[in-house]
Amino acid sequence: MKTHKQNRFETLSAALESENIAHMWDMRPIPYGETLALTYDDGTRYGHYVSVYRDETGLYERPVHYRRG
Repeated sequence: MKTHKQNRFETLSAALESENIAHMWDMRPIPYGETLALTYDDGTRYGHYVSVYRDETGLYERPVHYRRG
């Protein structure tokens, strides 16, 4: 049975929680129509990359994230 993942969220917190990475974001706001990215220091050599897009209507897309290196 396939499950459908939600890909758009009304709040930044909900988007980050969908991937269990809320602790990685410094909670800076994201302007409409922009993407913000950061490298979270997870103790590894290159850290963990996190990118979140907020569309023109204010919805946040499911974050892209992965360990660097």
